[in-house]
Amino acid sequence: MNSTNPLHFNVIISDFCQKGFPFLALTAFSFMHKNDVPLDTYALCSTLTASSKLKDVYFGRQIHAHVGKSGWSASVFVGSALINMYSKLSNVKDAALVFDEIPEKNTVCANALLSGYGEAGLWVQELELVRKMPVLKLKYDHFTLSASLRACTGLSAVEMGRQLHCYLLRTTPDIENDVFLQSALIEMYGKCGLVNKAWQVFKLAGMEVRTERSRDVVLWTSMLGVYGKNGQYKEVIDLYNEMLNEGIKPDGIAFLTVISACGHTGQVHAGVKYFESMANDFKLDLGPEHYSCLVDLLCRAGELQKAWELLNQTLYKGKGNCTISMWGALLSACVDRGNIELGKLAAERALELDPQNAGICIMLSNLYARFGMWDEIGRLRVLINARGLRKDVGCSWVQVTS
Repeated sequence: MNSTNPLHFNVIISDFCQKGFPFLALTAFSFMHKNDVPLDTYALCSTLTASSKLKDVYFGRQIHAHVGKSGWSASVFVGSALINMYSKLSNVKDAALVFDEIPEKNTVCANALLSGYGEAGLWVQELELVRKMPVLKLKYDHFTLSASLRACTGLSAVEMGRQLHCYLLRTTPDIENDVFLQSALIEMYGKCGLVNKAWQVFKLAGMEVRTERSRDVVLWTSMLGVYGKNGQYKEVIDLYNEMLNEGIKPDGIAFLTVISACGHTGQVHAGVKYFESMANDFKLDLGPEHYSCLVDLLCRAGELQKAWELLNQTLYKGKGNCTISMWGALLSACVDRGNIELGKLAAERALELDPQNAGICIMLSNLYARFGMWDEIGRLRVLINARGLRKDVGCSWVQVTS
C-alpha cells in the first residue's frame, strides 16, 4: 500500500466511522497528519463526523483550525461537516459562524444549521434562517420544509404554519408520498389545538391523490399523539383499532398514547391488556416510559398498592429502570388519595434517584399538610433550604395578531 496515497486512508477512516469505531477513525486521521499524507475533503468530512460521534469538540476544533490554515474553508462540503459537528455537540453559535463564513453556500449546509437550531430549541432563529434562504439564493427542499414546520410546532405559530402548508400545496405535487412532511403538518396543527385540520391532513381531505398512498406507522402515531395531547381519548382508542384493521404494526410510541388514553378514561383492564400485548403480541421491548405510563394508569384508578407492587417488580426483577416520573406519579396519587405510608416511601425512592428534585419535596409537603403534620413540614423546609432547591416557575405566552 502506498503510504502517501490518501485514498487508502480515506477508505479506512470512512469504514471505521460507519462501523462504529470513531476513535480509530481519529487515530487514522492523526497518523495521516503526522506522516504528511495529503488531507482532502473526504478525510476531513469523515473525521468531523467521527468527532461528533465521540462528542470530542476539542479534536473537532483542531480540525477546524487546520481547515482554516490549509484553505479548505471555502469548501461547502467541509463547511457542512463543520456545521453538523458543532450542531451535534450543542455549539450552535460556532455552527452559525461557520455558516456565515462559507462563501458559496448551498441548501445542505443551511439544513445542517437548521437541524442544529432545532435540536437546541432555537425555533425563532430557525425560522429567521428559513426566511433568509431565498435572499441567499438557496432553494427549499423537503428537509427545509419539515424543519420549518417543527419550528412552528415549537412556537405554536399556527399562522406561519398555515403559510407553509399553502406553500407545500403549491410546490410539492407528491406530498402524499412524503410521510415526514405530512407528519410535521399533523403535529403542528395538533400542537396549536386544530385537531380537525390535523385530521384533514391525515386523510388528505380535499386533495387529489395521484398515486397510491401508504400511511405508515409514523403518520398513525402522529395522529394518535394529536388526539392524546388534546384530550380526545376515545378517538385515540378508535384510531388505534382502525390502525390494526389497516394492518399497521404499532410501535412503542403508539402504545404510550393508547395506554395513557386508557388511564384518562378509567379503562384499567384495557390499559393493562395493551401493555401486555406489546411484548406478547408485537414482540416490542417494554421501556421505562411504558412502565411509567402503566403506573400512572393504576394511580389514576386508585390502585396504589398495585402500582407499588409493579414498581418493586420493575426495580428488583430487572424488567426496567424506575424513573423519577414513576415514583412521582405514585406520590401524586398518594397526595390525592391521602395514603401517607406509600407516599413517604415513594418520596424516599424518588429522592434517592434525584436528591435535588424540588417538585418531589413540594408534593411530599402537600401530603404532610393534608394530615396536619406541621413538624414534618418544618423539617422538610429546612432540608429544601439547606440544599438550595427552587421550584421552576411556570410561564405562558400568546401570539398577538392585529
